[in-house]
Amino acid sequence: MGIGAGHISAEHVVWDWNGTLLADNDAVLAAVNRVCRHFGRPPVTLDHWRDVFSRPLKDCYERLLDRDLTTADWALIDVLYHDEYRALLDLCGLATGVPDHLRRLRHTQSLLSMWFHDELVPLVTDFGLGELFTRVDGLRLTTGGGSKAEHLAEHLDALKLHPHQVVLIGDVVDDAEAARHVGAQVVLVATGTSSRKVLEQTGVPVADSVPEALTYLL
Repeated sequence: MGIGAGHISAEHVVWDWNGTLLADNDAVLAAVNRVCRHFGRPPVTLDHWRDVFSRPLKDCYERLLDRDLTTADWALIDVLYHDEYRALLDLCGLATGVPDHLRRLRHTQSLLSMWFHDELVPLVTDFGLGELFTRVDGLRLTTGGGSKAEHLAEHLDALKLHPHQVVLIGDVVDDAEAARHVGAQVVLVATGTSSRKVLEQTGVPVADSVPEALTYLL
């Protein structure tokens, strides 16, 4: 068991997808650098991207590219990023400990992602994870980049769960902010888009893997 084992009492786990259950850092970095190339910025390293990533994404990209982005710029970034990411998605695998550690949980589980819903559901099914989740929700908007907070509230409402029954496990600061917004608990994993240094600034438990994150649950 981890150093912080047993701190969180919850009945239900809401999982994030990208960077948490899905190990997609290589695809993410390639997609970010596709955007950088188009706008004449030198490529970034994964460590740099993990240190600067934040939501809302438009503000994050304005800092990364050192320019104000028009509506047309932002629409183009959305296309450039997602075309590159989709091209590499088949090369992505599941994170360490997935699905074995999820199958051992006594908690009910669901999945809430900011990836597009119509693409998320078949992807989760292809990985053989669908049976683990009581509900799978992805982004139902045509363009992403906003906060997860409202989506988490709707997700829990659909499941008829009170936030105090829930722990969200995700990989970015926005996951912690979404959990705080609704009153849920949270554990972050330093496996995805944000570095441990960034995640620790939230003051919530931070783990280095999914198996370690689960040691925080009673």
